[in-house]
Amino acid sequence: MLDNSLKGQLQAYLTRVSTPLELVASLDDSALAAEMRGLLTDIAGLSDKIAVRFDGADARKPSFEIRRAGADHGVRFAGLPMGHEFTSLVLALLQTGGHPPKVEADVIEQIKALPGEYHFETFFSQSCQVCPDVVQALNLMAIMNPNIRHTAIDGAAFQAEVAEKKVMAVPTVFLNGGEFGAGAMSLQQILAKVDVNAAARDAEKLRAKSVFDVLVVGGGPAGAAAAIYAARKGIHTGVVAERFGGQVMDTMAIENFISVQHTEGPQLGAALEAHTRDYGVDIMKGHTVEKIVPPGQPGGLFAVHVAGGAQLAAKSVVLSTGARWRNMNVPGEQEYRNKGVAYCPHCDGPLFKGKRVAVIGGGNSGVEAAIDLAGIVSHVTLIEFDSKLRADAVLQEKLKSLPNTTIIVSARTTEVHGDGDKVVGLSYEDRSTGELHRLNLEGIFVQIGLVPNTEWLKGAVALSPRGEIEIDARGETSVPGLFAAGDATTVPYKQIIIAAGEGAKAALSAFDYLIRLAPATAAAA
Repeated sequence: MLDNSLKGQLQAYLTRVSTPLELVASLDDSALAAEMRGLLTDIAGLSDKIAVRFDGADARKPSFEIRRAGADHGVRFAGLPMGHEFTSLVLALLQTGGHPPKVEADVIEQIKALPGEYHFETFFSQSCQVCPDVVQALNLMAIMNPNIRHTAIDGAAFQAEVAEKKVMAVPTVFLNGGEFGAGAMSLQQILAKVDVNAAARDAEKLRAKSVFDVLVVGGGPAGAAAAIYAARKGIHTGVVAERFGGQVMDTMAIENFISVQHTEGPQLGAALEAHTRDYGVDIMKGHTVEKIVPPGQPGGLFAVHVAGGAQLAAKSVVLSTGARWRNMNVPGEQEYRNKGVAYCPHCDGPLFKGKRVAVIGGGNSGVEAAIDLAGIVSHVTLIEFDSKLRADAVLQEKLKSLPNTTIIVSARTTEVHGDGDKVVGLSYEDRSTGELHRLNLEGIFVQIGLVPNTEWLKGAVALSPRGEIEIDARGETSVPGLFAAGDATTVPYKQIIIAAGEGAKAALSAFDYLIRLAPATAAAA
């Protein structure tokens, strides 16, 4: 199952297993079960602390559990945890085997202290970039607390169950039989949902923070670079963000980050966080900033209000809030989000195998999505508002060469149709004739660009007509001491490497601002 190179790498990791493990498989006669048998046999052969059994009796087959020797349950994988989930498998082996996770001690204690019984099920796809974060968080919770159980399920391998539970996006998490959530979720966000006292404790922790010299809002490439460059100056630096890595975490292949020939979003996001932590930056994840109040006098403190009632204070602030997928803003879109309306073809595409789908948007992202989906679904219709596609010529030619694709231009999507549970079609207007048409289909992938995460800043700082934070060549905004960088700003060309450079520039400008404060003012702050 595993090639020699992968076996060698895995064997090196498994030297960190200190507690004997059992892999307990529940198999049937399928080809997938044969692959699972081969995978588990390979793993057991790489460590004398890992044994494998094929006498499991779980109803969901093929599946296997990773248990400490002598335990009656552990974390379970249904289907093969390959692709992006192979890392989840490796971490589950290491953590069940006693290797300490890279998680703060107070978070581990919070997990261990959770009362009650929690049975989580997560549906993932092997091509999903976001899924491993959720799977790994819930696996860790199950490993640390015996009252928590978790099964990670490959949706492509259990399509009947996917249909029965009406799963149309990954990751989708069920708790004790009911839907718990869908989409990206960090460990902190999951804990906040199940631990009713978590929000109050988190708010209290934030209130106890000392004044930051530089506080970065947002944890993408721009935010990480800003934090690192600020911390290198020896000043007190913090980052507050909903999740570290930002939209990078949803990106498939990254091949234009100079000096790095190829990486993937989650790998780069993890590297950004690790690098930032190396400089002692105070990273506050799982928090949303709702308001910034500038100081009442030059050199005073910014008040940064966080959801939940907490407030942080800083002498200067760098905004790096990034951007998100743009919505179509038509009737039915929000009602059927994650029920057929999707924004990540790599994540959710496998759930639409053999079905008819549409891609909205004729730029590079839209055409690339249509090409990728054409290899999975029965038919792809690409709908573009403009009179022609805007993607690179080589991508257009590739799309046109595929037999199961249709291209419609000069079309305005007007409505998403559903049956109450899932998408069943969409309507569009022919912009040339005004005629309305309806397509019957099961999935709609929206790829029409990005919108900056700046709505909460209206009235606090100057924004462009497109909602971008207006900055000058130094990253300065209209408010002294408030800087900005990355995809949320007016800087053209939304690229990872540009965002990182802009973040470094903003931090250097913030440091320059701090050292030029009048000594008396700075001391008072």
